[in-house]
Amino acid sequence: MKFNKMMFNKLKSLALIALVGFIPLFSQAQSKPSLKANWQNLDLNTDSVFGISTEKAYQELLKGKKAQTVIVAVIDGGVDVNHEDLKDVIYVNKKDKPGDHKDNDHNGYIDDVHGWDFIGGDSADVHYDNLELTRLVRENMSKYTNADTTKMSASEKEAYQKFQDMKADLENQLADANNNLRGIMGFKSYLEEVVKKIGKDNPTLKDFEDFTPEGGAETQIKKVMLNVLKNGSTYQDLVNGELKDAIDHYETLAKYQLNIDFDPRSIVGDNYNDDTQRFYGNNDVTGPDALHGTHVSGIIAAERDNNLGIKGVANHVEIMAIRTVPNGDERDKDVANAIRYAVNNGAKVINMSFGKAYAKDKKVVDDAVKYAVSKDVLLVHAAGNENANTEVADNFPNRRYADGGEADAWIEVGASTATDDENLKASFSNYGKTTVDVFAPGENIYSTVSGNAYKDESGTSMASPVVAGLAALIRSYYPKLSAVQVKDCILKSVVKVNHEVKLVEGKDIKEVPFSDLCITGGVVNAYNALKLAASLSK
Repeated sequence: MKFNKMMFNKLKSLALIALVGFIPLFSQAQSKPSLKANWQNLDLNTDSVFGISTEKAYQELLKGKKAQTVIVAVIDGGVDVNHEDLKDVIYVNKKDKPGDHKDNDHNGYIDDVHGWDFIGGDSADVHYDNLELTRLVRENMSKYTNADTTKMSASEKEAYQKFQDMKADLENQLADANNNLRGIMGFKSYLEEVVKKIGKDNPTLKDFEDFTPEGGAETQIKKVMLNVLKNGSTYQDLVNGELKDAIDHYETLAKYQLNIDFDPRSIVGDNYNDDTQRFYGNNDVTGPDALHGTHVSGIIAAERDNNLGIKGVANHVEIMAIRTVPNGDERDKDVANAIRYAVNNGAKVINMSFGKAYAKDKKVVDDAVKYAVSKDVLLVHAAGNENANTEVADNFPNRRYADGGEADAWIEVGASTATDDENLKASFSNYGKTTVDVFAPGENIYSTVSGNAYKDESGTSMASPVVAGLAALIRSYYPKLSAVQVKDCILKSVVKVNHEVKLVEGKDIKEVPFSDLCITGGVVNAYNALKLAASLSK
């Protein structure tokens, strides 16, 4: 979600009890399927992958048509504004003079040339932060430690029990993170011993086949590595890829995200308890880790005709970078301010590829969402990567207002795969018959990452910008359509899925109608949506 928290759930399944302590069983490591480049923009009938028919739309519907530039705000962890495939589509605030340390346009933000960073301070930027769960437990710890429940009212007892439940959740998650970390480190240690015996820095499949193990641990290591290498990976791929990512992930959880003693907010320098405060942060929209936001931005708007890298969904787009999401959970105050900043500075579509299980102040975000809706801005949000039903499991932010009603200019997006079969729902994607609107390509999406590089990533974080890009495409060619009309064009033009798909619930694997997973029962389609938009614009 997200940034690594939401995208590493699959690693938990790799940590199983083996012969010696906890050993991550990388036998489940998967070789990446061979997919056509730019598959998310291709056509199911023509190209045999379940893309959204963007290329077909450009070829058959958009040639020779005039378009307006649309600003898309990417509220995320940072964007590499100098990336070769993005630098010419990055929003530039022409009313501000870069580097003069003045608020030339009087919008309250100094030198906000490409957007704003709400998690930066005068001399540093927040990189890691807690989960919201950790912050809520810390905030209430002094209030409820040694509390006398016999003197509490019914409502106070309810709040106390909620705190106890959160505290137990935190303790369980922290124990799980530490156990997984110990298991992965144990696996790494045993693997290094085996590789040392083999005597090669990058042993091959044959090297492991020829290796004679001594004892249960080495036997298990050989079994795991044979499976990994037979799937097409190399030893170095494992060590520098999944293994490194797993260690980084669980160390981050234990050291920062679930650590009640870690609180980096002083870096920002705001009064965190004042939700009305809007003018804080800095203009560093890239931050210490811009991989996620850069990947999202490329999916939306990487240049289509520069013979470099990849093709975004939408031309005629400017990406406004608003850095709000740390490696951890975003804070409600920052999300609200990011939405308001985007609206006030001209964004017509906002992409939000983040989410969390707990909220500190839902109202402040709701109020910002209401403001965006009132200004005809469309919000697009990733449904989350826990394979959870969001009719039951909380995922914040969401379209439902705490005081009743919901945002109509909001699209909630699940992630689909390239195959029109029982595996169409990405295994990690959240779903909800009444809470998720549509699905869009979100598995093995190749896009821009920091430093003029490109990489495959998977998540509803990738599906959301596919839809945000489509919304921007419609708004650029049919600017008279309102945000709600654009949403209707997208939802009413999906490619319906008329077969059942695989859904894992705990230990059970079921086949369910795709219509049980989202409101529309389909995958977005640019060609169909643009045809509908054209008919509405006559």
